[in-house]
Amino acid sequence: MPANAPKKVVLAYSGGLDTSIILKWLQTEYGCEVVTFTADLGQGEELDPARKKAELLGIAPENIFIEDLREEFVRDFVFPMFRANALYEGLYLLGTSIARPLISKRLVEIAAATGADAVAHGATGKGNDQVRFELSAYALNPDIKVIAPWREWDLTSRTKLLEFAEAHQIPIAKDKRGEAPFSVDANLLHTSSEGKVLEDPAEDAPDYVYQRTVAPEAAPDTPEYVEISFERGDATAINGEAMSPATILTKLNELGGKHGIGRLDFVENRFVGMKSRGIYETPGGTLLLEAHRGIEQITLDSGAGHLKDSIMPRYAELIYNGFWFSPEREMLQALIDESQKHVTGTVRLKLYKGSVRCVGRWSEHSLYSEAHVTFEDDAGAYDQKDAAGFIQLNALRLKLLAARDRRLKG
Repeated sequence: MPANAPKKVVLAYSGGLDTSIILKWLQTEYGCEVVTFTADLGQGEELDPARKKAELLGIAPENIFIEDLREEFVRDFVFPMFRANALYEGLYLLGTSIARPLISKRLVEIAAATGADAVAHGATGKGNDQVRFELSAYALNPDIKVIAPWREWDLTSRTKLLEFAEAHQIPIAKDKRGEAPFSVDANLLHTSSEGKVLEDPAEDAPDYVYQRTVAPEAAPDTPEYVEISFERGDATAINGEAMSPATILTKLNELGGKHGIGRLDFVENRFVGMKSRGIYETPGGTLLLEAHRGIEQITLDSGAGHLKDSIMPRYAELIYNGFWFSPEREMLQALIDESQKHVTGTVRLKLYKGSVRCVGRWSEHSLYSEAHVTFEDDAGAYDQKDAAGFIQLNALRLKLLAARDRRLKG
């Protein structure tokens, strides 16, 4: 046993085979007490089996934490991110990335409450999640010890994992004895699938990979319209019915999935340096992004909107790379939140066969002036002659450049 072995570890525990093996490995490798934490982030799975599995593996009931964090997840993590219209590399809605800081936050809090001196996660040494979990944990408690078994143990193959499980009487689901077709991570914002049948980016993803959305070709032949209301940048109601944040996202997932909206086949650049191909389904998030951009179109000043768009890639990259609790993300968040003071109103979306379009938006905070943009008589709201001086001032430097170039050529 290592000399600096932890005495008590809080493990991010799903109840699946890998984290069950990690649980037993922590007990045998370190001889430590293990506390399990299972978060309900809307992954759509029954969590009671995780409790029973932990008990079966010798965890005392008082050391098993299962928490419904759906409302906190959407209210304090998803919604702030969507105020920024955040997209990583222009496409990815950051569904996995945004869940990790919340899980880490609760791991650290439970460690403090139970007197644990370490936390542990099941992320592999090749992915981004190890970075996200650990950067968040250290930002919240610089003294916490983080254990990453995938970087330490010698269980380097599926065969060795199964042998370890059998040797320690860890139940193995029958479908786990073969090679899993792909790896899935899910929460209320999205479903992420990667690995195995998806590893060749030249090959089309099989239909069975998609779990939250129907194929666009099989979606209803009739468009559906939905209205989303916002207050200060956050969605508050659907079709006039006020709902909690998690309930709104749940309903939008249902609507988007029904119409085949929110599929993404994406080869991304991982923070650790390699490229990875993933299949993402974010039906509700795709609707939310389109609606939020729609209400910003009429309520956000152009200068503020363009500045916000210019910082968005940096903001998204910070979340993707695990820096949610960094001062720079919090600084950018303050700027973004300031921009949302008047982002209040309602947007109408049209859903049809894999696509979502904003087809209407209105707000008491609107900056849109029909009097100024009309092609009819504007009754003096705008003097078109003013444009001549505006153009001349903006053209001055271009005219000077052109005159110089002509002189040098002559």
